[in-house]
Amino acid sequence: MSEQKLAVNEYLKTDSDYLRGSIQQGLDTQVTGAFSDGDQQLIKFHGFYQQDDRDLRLERKAQKLEPLYSFMLRARVPGGICSPQQWLAVDEIASSLTSSNSIRLTTRQTFQYHGIPKRNLKTLIQGLDRQALDSIAACGDVNRNVMCNPNPHVSVLHQQAYDWAKKLSDELLPHTAAYAEIWLDKEKLLSVEDEVEPVYGNTYLPRKFKMAVAVPPDNDVDVYTNDLGFIAVAEAGELIGFNVVAGGGMGSTHGDVNTFPRLADELGFIAAQDCVEFAKAVMTVQRDWGNRVDRKRARLKYTIVDHGLAEFSAEVQQRSGIQLQAWRDVVIGDRGDRYGWVEGENKQWHLTLFIESGRVKDTAQGMLQTGLREIAKIHQGDFRMTANQNMIIANVDAADKAQIEQIAREHGLLRAELSATRGHSIACVALPTCSLAMAEAERYFPHFIDQVDALQQKHGISEQAIVVRITGCPNGCARPFAAEIGLVGKAPGKYNFYLGASYEGTRLNKMYRENVDEAVILTELDQLFGQYAAQGLADETFGNFTVRTGIVNAVTDAAKDFHG
Repeated sequence: MSEQKLAVNEYLKTDSDYLRGSIQQGLDTQVTGAFSDGDQQLIKFHGFYQQDDRDLRLERKAQKLEPLYSFMLRARVPGGICSPQQWLAVDEIASSLTSSNSIRLTTRQTFQYHGIPKRNLKTLIQGLDRQALDSIAACGDVNRNVMCNPNPHVSVLHQQAYDWAKKLSDELLPHTAAYAEIWLDKEKLLSVEDEVEPVYGNTYLPRKFKMAVAVPPDNDVDVYTNDLGFIAVAEAGELIGFNVVAGGGMGSTHGDVNTFPRLADELGFIAAQDCVEFAKAVMTVQRDWGNRVDRKRARLKYTIVDHGLAEFSAEVQQRSGIQLQAWRDVVIGDRGDRYGWVEGENKQWHLTLFIESGRVKDTAQGMLQTGLREIAKIHQGDFRMTANQNMIIANVDAADKAQIEQIAREHGLLRAELSATRGHSIACVALPTCSLAMAEAERYFPHFIDQVDALQQKHGISEQAIVVRITGCPNGCARPFAAEIGLVGKAPGKYNFYLGASYEGTRLNKMYRENVDEAVILTELDQLFGQYAAQGLADETFGNFTVRTGIVNAVTDAAKDFHG
């Protein structure tokens, strides 16, 4: 009986000399702006993707030119915190080494660059390194950027949670020296046979792995959508441990019922000091049990579905030597950010700025990039990127508040009117750079939210925040399946339309209409908002209303009920 054939990426990883491949040769070859097919998979582990401008594909093909290749690089910034000095360097790099001349805040609390020519990659990575920033493991089949609640209003508890998020990120980095050799000109190892990857092995994980730390009642990190989540449990304002959840993930494939979004299962409680070893055990179980034949079924959520939660939990406890305790009661609440000024426990002030779809760029509507640059020149605290693609100017002395607010206002960083729904909504990049996008997302979303705002105003429900999210494809980067209103790209101008997730992020939504355009979506929302205004209960969220009234059925079994 022949051995089962693995997915192509598995052979690439095994034969890559611990992620080196022929990346150096591809970097040295300037006759093309691209890397080889195999290296395009390996460079993801180093933090970047090869892309091209899809708006220009046909024109360049007609001119007998190769696609306009460039690269998207994503940084690793645990918990989304960086210093003003680091931000100034990030901004300078965007201006000097990318064609987009912009910075994008992601839905995983970091920043990424678009439009990097291949010739600028090494210079860019070295520029980040000089500021103690890197992009290793920001992409690829490894543990990615670890998210953590960024709102510093509860300063002691937040700092404790952040410290563990940072430790999780650092402890679970790949050990290979490939990144340092290729990008930072470190001395090459004489033999890679001496290299050891204690968590990953030479095959790394079957697919990407996402991790988050939540600090209740905030669920801004959407903890249940992650492969592994830690929910802080506090006593007298001090962290004592974490409730642990595992098996979440948003990605799916249109028309393939074997793939589906899923929220994480609740495992139990562990002491704070055990979180790193517990995480390592979860990852080694996924390394050894995960599906390496079909990448569409390779995330941890499918491993848990296929093996059963009890068997998975027992194996993790056995490997880690950590016994799960009973789940502790916590209250999960809002997923949004606190816009404007908030005073923290430490008497410092924090200013949360709304950044639409996370795009930091100077436009006719606002000089956002210049404004953040000017704030960074005088700010003595830190910058905190949120999971909702926004920015917190954190730890501001009372004496500096007026100057920072003036700069923010002058550059359009403080919107005069921000609807509750717009403030809770996010979008992925999609076209023109993402190769997977089937429809617009970031470029279309402001217009769509304008229409939603108008409908809410028409029906007198403007004060009710509704979580709205849009992605250009079903991979789910903006977590659309956990939105009260979710749009998932199906074709140009067409979306699958989802309703019914909980406002707090503890229930998935369900497809309401398939492959529909804006006119149909807005007509449906007009009717639904009218019903909600007339029939909604006091303090009832829109997602809960659509489930209570039977407009959609609650999703209780993702594998059974998802029909994407």
